Amino acid sequence: MSKSYKLEELCFLELKEALEGLKNKSFTSEELTKSCIQRIEEYDEKIKAFLALNFENALLEAKKADNYISEKGEEAFEEFPLLGIPYALKDNFSTKGIVTTASAKILENYIPPFDATVTKKLKEAGAIMLGKTNMDAFAHGSSTETSDFKKTANPWDLTCVPGGSSGGSAAAVAANMCIFAIGSETAGSIRGPASWCGVSGFKPSYGRVSRYGVVAMASSTDQPGPLTKSIWDASYILNIIAGKDINDATTIHNEVPDYTKTNYHNLTIGIPKSYFEIEMDPKVKELTLNFIEKLKELGFKTKEIDLIAPKYSIGVYTIVQRSEVSSNLARLDGIRYGLDRSNFGFEAKKRMFLGAHVLSAGYSDKYYEKAQKVRTLIIKDFEEAFKECDLIVSPTMPITALKFGEGDKNPLFGEMMDILHEGSAVSGLSAISVPIGMSDNMPVGGQLIAPRVGEEKLAYAGILFQENTDFHKSFVKEIK
Repeated sequence: MSKSYKLEELCFLELKEALEGLKNKSFTSEELTKSCIQRIEEYDEKIKAFLALNFENALLEAKKADNYISEKGEEAFEEFPLLGIPYALKDNFSTKGIVTTASAKILENYIPPFDATVTKKLKEAGAIMLGKTNMDAFAHGSSTETSDFKKTANPWDLTCVPGGSSGGSAAAVAANMCIFAIGSETAGSIRGPASWCGVSGFKPSYGRVSRYGVVAMASSTDQPGPLTKSIWDASYILNIIAGKDINDATTIHNEVPDYTKTNYHNLTIGIPKSYFEIEMDPKVKELTLNFIEKLKELGFKTKEIDLIAPKYSIGVYTIVQRSEVSSNLARLDGIRYGLDRSNFGFEAKKRMFLGAHVLSAGYSDKYYEKAQKVRTLIIKDFEEAFKECDLIVSPTMPITALKFGEGDKNPLFGEMMDILHEGSAVSGLSAISVPIGMSDNMPVGGQLIAPRVGEEKLAYAGILFQENTDFHKSFVKEIK
């Protein structure tokens, strides 16, 4: 017997529940979409998660989905695995005919003539885009405060930041304004907002998901991924968006398995001493140790391991990322598209200046080449560690979400907040962040890192953990 729902309740469903409800005809895609739209209309003025809205088209697509479900029944979902599901898309993914700004004023009038590969795959799977979400401009930040248009608030506390750069996507999921969202990560931009907003984030291996059509920040570490209400949901979406793409030569050629149907035995989780020696909130450390104990209860073995101290990743990441930013933003000249270069924001200018400096004659060997050598050492260090364990555990973020303006006190705020992500990011590894508890009424995330193309083990561990806990079931019902 199918469950009955009130319209205002539908936006709170996880993706798995929403798909079951549509298959069982407990509700329609139009009702599900309207529920999310009503939620956006009620609360987004406070949260400011969205930049561009796509409501009229979303409702038309929902009606088409309902007609197809009526005609084909459950068979419709074999053809279109996300049929009728409303989602939010980070504004650095190209959308044909819909403005794509990457939250930067220089692109405020840019309407792409094509879809990013991720956008296209979601469209072909039947997903319905509600709108484009706010982010740090060009993804330069870890708080979504550097957007050229607005600052997104954390749904758990409107005086706090949601994290970044995928803060709009994470906030939209946490506030139940969509069923899932898409973000991107260079180092921490999926995991960080997932932790601070209390949602699940899945950062795939570099090359597992195509970057084609994503406004580039650092081309050697950028990677799209889902922000969701559970790791099962994220794994299901990864099934759809992962895979080889002829438009992105860096994509991995391995076949895409079904990440929702993984099964392992005797997995060992490495506990890196250096990742627990950094300065962190004592409650975050306590909850992470509880997370490890729960994983042990669920049958995982644990082993202390040695990893290069994460502080060394900060310098490597900063130099490599600034250099690639300088190169990527050089194409924005205001001639072919976008506005002139005087419209660059302060953060973009700062990063371009530093990148140009470390790449200049007489300095590239001193900084850039040295950073790449240390990057190679970090990659090899992880390779050695994964000979002893299958996954690596740590807190996702060293503290809970900060108040607005706190990050202005440190010019390397983002790099310090992402200290536990940068090593795995420059190494191209896969990782997840899952909610593991609350500290002073703010969410805390736990991180698991896997080798390249290790997403199946992450999906297994994340799904099993969430099947036996309910931290991810906490959600923001009323936003004050």
